[in-house]
Amino acid sequence: MIELDYAHGGAVVQLTLKRPPANAFTPEGLMQLRQTVERLNGEANVRAIVITGEGPKFFSAGADLNTFADGDREVARVAAARFGAAFEALQNARPVVIAAINGYAMGGGLECALACDIRIAEQHAVMALPETAVGLLPCGCGTQTLPWLVGEGWAKRMILTGERVDAATALRIGLVEEVVERGAAREAALTMAARVATLSPQAVGFSKTLIHHARNGVPRCAALALERERFVDLFDGADQREGVNAFLEKRAPRWHVAQAGQAGQAGQAVYADKETQ
Repeated sequence: MIELDYAHGGAVVQLTLKRPPANAFTPEGLMQLRQTVERLNGEANVRAIVITGEGPKFFSAGADLNTFADGDREVARVAAARFGAAFEALQNARPVVIAAINGYAMGGGLECALACDIRIAEQHAVMALPETAVGLLPCGCGTQTLPWLVGEGWAKRMILTGERVDAATALRIGLVEEVVERGAAREAALTMAARVATLSPQAVGFSKTLIHHARNGVPRCAALALERERFVDLFDGADQREGVNAFLEKRAPRWHVAQAGQAGQAGQAVYADKETQ
């Protein structure tokens, strides 16, 4: 169900949801997604992940409803656990995760995109959480993540009334961060991912965790104290000195990527675009 392609010297991974005709999720596919994210977390050179769907029409149509046709409670319990585990793993992934929404993102498909750090949608994309229309509800973090992104009002419109959102509306309400032409989401996401790979791995990692504290209810005073502490912690590593001195010397920084389980060991150098210096 999932295909991986490495780019930019292994710093960027493209993950393609592949299950014709609509890239729908099964419990087995969700387990594969979680395991894939966990494996990529351990590949220190991987700095960003781009997720997209195969074909021009679907990012993902969500759950395969054949799974629930018999009304089996235990089947539902397993499916809910798999959705939750897969998308929580995606939300908490070490690399920056970018969704390239190349078409319909429905139900669990939209929840997959919601679990990403950034969403880029093609202009024909349609997004919805229509589970209540078939007697279900979003169980892949959707009821919690969607209100955080778009506010309670729009989350209720989408979940409680079944409203579908086009790409222009999604951009306006903050559901996606960018809208591009048909067929252009993948390249736009890969370009953004390449920018991530030019930045300090430790600084990006600290920053992502701190941003998530706001979502996770960490008190503001505690989060601000931790923000200052992490800033100082950056001075324990080589990247802070390298980054500042590279800027002052008008050259590209050479970041050190710690290998999994070997903090501080030099890994593959990733170079910034000199034109941005």
